[in-house]
Amino acid sequence: MTPKSLLSKEYKTINYVSGPLIFVEKTKDVSFGETARITLPDGEERTGQVLDISKELAVVQVYEGTSGIDSLETRVKFTGEPAKIDVSPDMLGRVFDGVGNPRDGGPDIIPKDRVDINGMPINPYARDKPADFIQTGVSAIDALNTLVRGQKLPIFSGSGLPANQLAAQIARQTQVLGEGEKFAVVFAAMGITYKEASFFMKDFERTGALERVVFFLNLADDPTIERLATPRCALTVAEYLAYTHDLHVLVILTDMTNYCEALREISTAREEVPGRRGYPGYMYTDLASIYERAGRIAGKKGSITQIPILSMPDDDITHPVPDLTGYITEGQIVLSRDLYRRGVNPPIDVLPCLSRLMNLGIGPEKTREDHRGVADQLYASYAYGRDLRRLVAIVGEEALSELDKIYLNFSDEFEKVFISQEDENRSIETTLKIAWDLFSMLPESELKRIKLEYIQKYQS
Repeated sequence: MTPKSLLSKEYKTINYVSGPLIFVEKTKDVSFGETARITLPDGEERTGQVLDISKELAVVQVYEGTSGIDSLETRVKFTGEPAKIDVSPDMLGRVFDGVGNPRDGGPDIIPKDRVDINGMPINPYARDKPADFIQTGVSAIDALNTLVRGQKLPIFSGSGLPANQLAAQIARQTQVLGEGEKFAVVFAAMGITYKEASFFMKDFERTGALERVVFFLNLADDPTIERLATPRCALTVAEYLAYTHDLHVLVILTDMTNYCEALREISTAREEVPGRRGYPGYMYTDLASIYERAGRIAGKKGSITQIPILSMPDDDITHPVPDLTGYITEGQIVLSRDLYRRGVNPPIDVLPCLSRLMNLGIGPEKTREDHRGVADQLYASYAYGRDLRRLVAIVGEEALSELDKIYLNFSDEFEKVFISQEDENRSIETTLKIAWDLFSMLPESELKRIKLEYIQKYQS
């Protein structure tokens, strides 16, 4: 059978250009999602994707932008294929643009395969339950909001908070505990500035982390439409490394709010009816098509773990992007502006944080037998100290009992010693030791959430 790409004719029937979209009339046998080749009057070639089709009209989004496209001489050819990316193990250590073209000045990748960027649907029955501990080296995550292999755990940040620094730290420190476990990071940056891109590049090169990273870089001045393809290209490479080459892959997506802004911009150009705050009504489905590509598959050694990072406009956790993300993912890590102002780095506010799969990845033979009890005791003691801090602001410290003053001091030390760690890479044993050192500040009778046998074993 002759491929459609060899039979399809070229169209010179563009009747309208709107933002990154072109509207092509009198089309036949065009499919939703297929790739288009656009040839400009000066011979330049661009790539697009069919966003919408009607009886004789196709709407095409152009990845490189629509400047220079006219309605008289520009030609459009539909290939009959979905958007694809070349994949190879040699992509490790390389930097690409949002659609997989080399951005580091190196040679083109010699592809081992060419894969649809939308991925293959995973049969829910074939999904394996996440069960293995992933060590990020960050105490507030490892001890209290444990990341589990195959999980999707987003970081909720605010404008100006060091989410990028935390992302880079996780990328270079994360490891799967175990003998001979192969591990890689796929890092997708969407809509970031040159300054942010320079930070990531210098950090990865300085620490040597780049050799195990596949870096997809979409800058703020790159075409908006490329931003929509970036996470899908990144996840396609992650699936290839995980399920073909048995690697455990951590996918970091930053910033998903920029992605959703691009989605809104394209939706406006298509003149769709807006939903909450102008975002398209299908944004939940669109985000789910990205987040649900994390996981483990029965019979496959590799796995994909996701850490999406998103900025909350005005620090509003009820904003549609974090709100919908929270419904789809398995918890959240929340950064605090108050902690950041007080010099805590990383400024992770552990109280609103949550890892719904934590219990699957901790305990004997995974982390340590006392992990669950230690986490519960830290939460309870810190929460009580935080409540007392608010009370002191009203009635003064003189009104507190001696035990209350101990808890107040505990909460301060917890932030300084446990949460704040700068660039230190802590093993889970180091993290738990710091926790037990903090418990020594409290009377033993107050350690109500830890079994007595663990207190006798680990209390110094």
